[in-house]
Amino acid sequence: MSSEAPTIDRKPALRQPMRLLANILSLRYFLLRASTAAAALAFGLIQTFVFARVLSLEDFSIYILIGTFGVSLWLFDLGAAKILFVRQRARHLAQASNAEVPAQSSAVVLLYGLIVLAGTALCFTVMASRPSGTLWQAAEFALFFSFAALNLVWFPLRNISNAVDEFIYFETLEAVRRIGHIAVMLALLVGLPLPTFLLLANLLWFAVLAVCIAHLVRNGALALPVGPFWNTLAVFWRVNRAEILRSANYAIGELTVYNFPYLVVPIAFGLGAPTIILDTVFKIFRGATLIYAAGLDPLIPQQTRAFAERDAATLKKATLTATILCAIPTLALCALLLFAGDRLFALLLGHVATIPREVTLILVVLLVANLAQNVASCLLLHTGFFRQIARIATFLVIGMAAMTAIVFLAGLDIVGFIGGYAAVYVAGAALYVADVVRGPFRIAATPRV
Repeated sequence: MSSEAPTIDRKPALRQPMRLLANILSLRYFLLRASTAAAALAFGLIQTFVFARVLSLEDFSIYILIGTFGVSLWLFDLGAAKILFVRQRARHLAQASNAEVPAQSSAVVLLYGLIVLAGTALCFTVMASRPSGTLWQAAEFALFFSFAALNLVWFPLRNISNAVDEFIYFETLEAVRRIGHIAVMLALLVGLPLPTFLLLANLLWFAVLAVCIAHLVRNGALALPVGPFWNTLAVFWRVNRAEILRSANYAIGELTVYNFPYLVVPIAFGLGAPTIILDTVFKIFRGATLIYAAGLDPLIPQQTRAFAERDAATLKKATLTATILCAIPTLALCALLLFAGDRLFALLLGHVATIPREVTLILVVLLVANLAQNVASCLLLHTGFFRQIARIATFLVIGMAAMTAIVFLAGLDIVGFIGGYAAVYVAGAALYVADVVRGPFRIAATPRV
């Protein structure tokens, strides 16, 4: 099943807003992407709701940390998925038929699968070595780690699918996966054993991964490497070394910014309520990123075409459209938090923990900054501005480290820590927006020589 990229309309359309939107945006893709993004956010909240009721407070905290470590395997991506997108997109737009990029893409996907396998084995070993742990519990924790970590393999497949305009097919698989995972998670409330949930969740992962890979192979976006796959990886590294180092800087910085609180908070403020408060806030904060993707991903084909053709008007128009699409759910979510946040958190957490009102207000600020950061960084990434995003990522890591030291020295509590985090994050978002103006917008407005 294939899909067509959105076409470019160069005619004035100020009096035809619906026609303009249809030309800039694939409406079918947008609706499908919006549904999967909403399901992703819903799953994070449902997981909190369910785990708060079927797990003990200590086990809940441990599963939070294991899931965070699983997602943290994205550290090993080093930005390679976005480099694959840029290379695959250029190949697709040029209608080239060489197998070098598909072979490199397959090698990267295989490498990520091996990393997930190694991480799962390590998780089992560590949890089994606990004095109070059993092999059965270790297996459960390892399966949950795998469940979270397989996103590492899914990530390059999404980028490859988007680059070759197979976004409809990919999002259809994503919808199946999201619905299936929500269903088995909710089944825990009606008596489904936890080990059964973990097994079914992983089996569903394996099924959609296999189907997606087979489809991309049939469409020529993936191909078997010639010779040992590590030789293909070596070629990929040699050809893209500068971009990989810069995107790795960005990827490591992003991963650090979004995940270091999960290490700091348990150490500084303890497991239990503080860790659960942080996780609940971050599920909404980071879950919003999944919603923003529904407004960003459908515009990427249009933005990359416009940038390649030096069409500044269309590039700005597509970026503005993406901003508006992201702003709609942001405003709705902020309104929900401001007027009914207490009731929402009480529903999610029950009596496990209470979210302070100050944290709710900070979360609103984070959501607005997250909107600006996602729109800007998405454009910078997909147009190849790896140097700029690497520089901002470095600033954020240094800023977050300084903020954490200040929190410790001042003896602030969890509210103070989240507030300091928000202040640094807002500064980073402003830098991303500034680089969009200086980078893609300026270059697209400059005619080719």
